[in-house]
Amino acid sequence: RSPSSSVFLLPPAAAPRRERTCRRRAESSDEASHLFDGMPPGEKVENAPPASGSDIIGTLPDHILHHLLSFLPVQAAVQTCVLARRWRHLWRSTTGLRIVGLDGAESVEDLRVFVDHVLILRERTDLDTVEMIFDECSDDEEVYVKLWTRFAVMSKVRALTLHIQAPPYLWFDVLPLVSRHLRTLDLEGLCVQLSFLDFAGCPALEDLKMNLCDISVEKISSRSLKHLSITKCCSDCELHVSTPGLVSLKLDDFTGTTPLLENMALLETAYVYIGDSCEDFCLNYDSGVYCGASNITCEKCDLFNDNCGSDLVLLGGISSAKHLKLISEFGKFIFSRDLKYCPTFTKLKTLLLNEYWCEAPGLDPLACILKNSPVLEKLTLQLFSKV
Repeated sequence: RSPSSSVFLLPPAAAPRRERTCRRRAESSDEASHLFDGMPPGEKVENAPPASGSDIIGTLPDHILHHLLSFLPVQAAVQTCVLARRWRHLWRSTTGLRIVGLDGAESVEDLRVFVDHVLILRERTDLDTVEMIFDECSDDEEVYVKLWTRFAVMSKVRALTLHIQAPPYLWFDVLPLVSRHLRTLDLEGLCVQLSFLDFAGCPALEDLKMNLCDISVEKISSRSLKHLSITKCCSDCELHVSTPGLVSLKLDDFTGTTPLLENMALLETAYVYIGDSCEDFCLNYDSGVYCGASNITCEKCDLFNDNCGSDLVLLGGISSAKHLKLISEFGKFIFSRDLKYCPTFTKLKTLLLNEYWCEAPGLDPLACILKNSPVLEKLTLQLFSKV
């Protein structure tokens, strides 16, 4: 097989194996010598002429090959240096880095030495994407992940992904992110502390995803953020979310007290699921008359009302949405408490609710939200937990 072409040279079927092998090597060597004759080492082939045959990849310009290599794990991208002289240094200028195992996630220790060498030998070119996925990260290995993250930010990365797939959490107590180029941030398995989630220094950030994270901060704030997803995260703090430019929101199965959502005037779609892990539950629920549907207040509800005053927790922030999916387990009082303050859903067109909204006497929660949705066009009720 020629190093500059994807054409396989097939000798006649009757030729002996030794003769066929020698013929292939001779033809391949002659073609490679002719192709690179007179070309200085390291010269870039920006517009290589089409080779005889169908070597489509080999005729692509360098900047496209840099982009294609960015989809490979960094180990595989480096291995392409043996394909041909032209490929020798292409991996050094890829537009992305995927720091993952070849057969799936590996530990930081398994990849540390190799990744350090790659970052040293890389050209100082900007990065569009950096993806780091590890199956585990010990306390001693945290420093390397933080250094690689700083390298990504210094390389003007636009999309940064950092996943730790096995506990314990990676304690990410670095300084606030400051980048005029970062647009997408995807975090999993991290414990974020201090002011890491204050994105005042990231004016271009539009997409934030957090999954299985310990959010040990009191506020997530960003004026540029458009898409926010918080799934299966936990917090010991009273978390406030201040994202006035948000377009889509997903808040799924949060552990701890429910985050307080500040006004999101541009919101179009929102999915909120209050699961069993939510600590805002009514102690009177087992008696059949929970505080959200009566004037009775238990210790839990009193404490929550004292902390939040007359502020709406969830519904105030998402009342401007056009499309809502609101799902809750029984015994949680957040939605019912918010409905007492009668927020108006002036733009709401499609609404999905589960049977939680129909459990109170007289269907009070359902009736209230319908009464305050003047332009509602489609209502979906998921009544599947009870007969």
